[in-house]
Amino acid sequence: MRSIYLAAGMLMTAVGIVGVFLPLLPTTPFLLVAVWCFSRSSPRLEQWLLTHRTLGPPLANWRREGAISARAKTIALCLIAASYGFFYYRTAPSPLLAIIVGLILSASALFILTRPLPRRT
Repeated sequence: MRSIYLAAGMLMTAVGIVGVFLPLLPTTPFLLVAVWCFSRSSPRLEQWLLTHRTLGPPLANWRREGAISARAKTIALCLIAASYGFFYYRTAPSPLLAIIVGLILSASALFILTRPLPRRT
């Protein structure tokens, strides 16, 4: 099982890093899964991700407090709104589909908004 977790952690890290450069591919969720996989397979790689200068702070904030920074919340909410606008404009969905997608994205936005801000240490 250890090697499966290690391989999954490597794959999730790679996909997360690609997500830094592709706007529609989220980075943090993949890296959170990678940290979880590494916690079961490679403490060294887990520590590397958690202490990485760029990637580490959001992961450490989430692990420690379930917190999302104000900047990350703002970016996420703007991208959710832009995604819905793009979806609506490009697909001209039926009213039912527009409502369903709107509810799913609203639930995601509500989840993000209700997470605490990281405490300053």
